[in-house]
Amino acid sequence: MTRFIEGECRTQATLFPERIEDYIDEENPVRFIDYFVDGLPLAGLGFEGVNPKATGRPAYHPAVMLKLYLYGYLNRIQSTRRLEREAGRNIEMKWLLGRLQPDFKTIANFRRHHGKAIRKVCAEFVALCRKIDLFSQALVAIDGSKFKACNNRDKNFTPAKLQRRVEEIEKSITRYFARLDRVDKEEPMAETQSGKLKDKIASLKQEVERLKALEPQIAATPDKQLSMTDPDARSMRSRGTGIVGYNVQTGVDAEHHLIVVHEVINQNNDRDCLTSMALKAREAMGVEALEVVADRGYYKSQEIKASEDAGLTVYVPKSHTSNNKAHGLFDKSDFRYMPETDEYQCPAGDKLIWRMTTQEKGQNLHRYWSSNCQSCHMKAQCTPSKQRRVSRWEHEDVLDRMEQRLTRDPEKMRTRRETVEHPYGTLKWWMGATHFQMTTLKHVSTEMNLHVLAYNMKRMINIMGVKSLIEALRAFLLQFWLLTLLHTTRRNAH
Repeated sequence: MTRFIEGECRTQATLFPERIEDYIDEENPVRFIDYFVDGLPLAGLGFEGVNPKATGRPAYHPAVMLKLYLYGYLNRIQSTRRLEREAGRNIEMKWLLGRLQPDFKTIANFRRHHGKAIRKVCAEFVALCRKIDLFSQALVAIDGSKFKACNNRDKNFTPAKLQRRVEEIEKSITRYFARLDRVDKEEPMAETQSGKLKDKIASLKQEVERLKALEPQIAATPDKQLSMTDPDARSMRSRGTGIVGYNVQTGVDAEHHLIVVHEVINQNNDRDCLTSMALKAREAMGVEALEVVADRGYYKSQEIKASEDAGLTVYVPKSHTSNNKAHGLFDKSDFRYMPETDEYQCPAGDKLIWRMTTQEKGQNLHRYWSSNCQSCHMKAQCTPSKQRRVSRWEHEDVLDRMEQRLTRDPEKMRTRRETVEHPYGTLKWWMGATHFQMTTLKHVSTEMNLHVLAYNMKRMINIMGVKSLIEALRAFLLQFWLLTLLHTTRRNAH
C-alpha cells in the first residue's frame, strides 16, 4: 500500500508506549477531574467509606467512584453498564481509575447512596468559580424546563385520563361484540376466528377492571395523579405537547453561562420559584446586590414583592391574562394610574375613583370606576358591562417599578434568552431522548447534580483551559486547608 499513511503492525511489541501516562496530554480534562476530586474533603462532604473498616472485603475508595461518574457524565455516558465497559477499554478511564474496573451494580449503588454528598460537590465547584471571581457581573437568569422521566405516558393516570381510557376500551369491546355476532351468523364454522374474538374481549374486560382498580389510588394522591413507573413524575405541558417528567429550575450566570443554582421539582408551573431560586443564586455567587431576570412564566405579584423585600432587583415581563385586546377592547394598560390623587384616567379622559377594597386569594384589591361610563362615547371600545371597573393590588407600585425598569432596559430579556436557554439545550442533548434514567425525585435530583457539575466543568475548561484551571484550584484548595487548619487550632485552644 504505497502513497498512503501506513499504520504499525499489530504484532509489533513496541506498538504502545511503555507508560499509560504518555497517552494523557497536559490539557486532557481527566487531569482536572483527578486533581479536583483528590482535593475534596470527601468525608466532610458526606461520602461513606473514606475510612475503611478493619474487617470484611475491601471496597473501592469514594474518590475512584466519583472520578468514574464525573468522567462518564462529562462524556455523555450515564448508564452504569456502559461505565463498567468503558472502565475496561477506555485508556483515559484506565489512567483516571488506576486500571480499576468496578461492576455496574457497585457503580449504581454509589450514585444511589450518595445523593446529598454529590450535591455538595456541585456546590463546591460553584464556590471555586466564585473564588476565581467569575461572578463579577452579578446578573443571573432564572428559568425552568421540562425533562422527561423514565415513565411512559400510558402509565400516568389522572381521573380524566382514566375515564377516557376506559371509555375507549368499552367502545372497542362493543365493536368486537358486533364483529363476533357477524362472524357467528355469516360463518358458523369459523370457530378459530370466534375464539380469538372472545379472547380479545376477555382481555379488554380485564384491562377495564385493572384501570377501575386504580381509581382509589388516584383519589388518595394530593394532586389526583398516579405514575406507575416513577411515583414522583408528573404529567406536564411542554411546547404544546404533554410529557411525564420533572420541572428543572436553574439560575445561570449571565457572564460565563455557568449554572450557579438548580433545583428539580414536580410542579407544572414556575410561578412560585422566583424568590427561592434568586436567594439561592445570591448566596451561591456571594454577592450583596443581584439582578434577576426571568420570563413571564414567573410573573406572580407576591413573589415579585418578596424578591424586592429581600433586596433583589427583578426583571419579569407582565403576563397577559385578559382577552380584552383580542376582542378589540381597551386593556388595563390603557388606563393610567395617578398616584398623587389615587385615581385612574381612562382613554376617554375621564377619572376612575376609588370605590371599595375587597380581598381575593389573600390579596387586598382596590376597585376603581367612574359614574359616567353610560354616557361615554367610547364605551363600546371599553366594556360590554354597565361600568368599566379597574382593580389595583395594594402593593402594585412594586410591579409598576419593575415595569419601568424593563421599559428603560429592554435588552434584559434578550440577555435572559441568550443566557439560560443555552444550558438547557446542551443538557438535553447530552442526556439523549430519554432524559432521566433514575426514578423518584430524590434520585433524579442526584442525576441532575451530576449533569450540572459536568456542564460547569466543561464550561470552565473551555473558558480557562485545564492547566490554568488546575492552578486556580490549587490556590483555592491551599486557602481552604489553611482556613480549616486555623479553625481546628482555635477550636482545640478553647
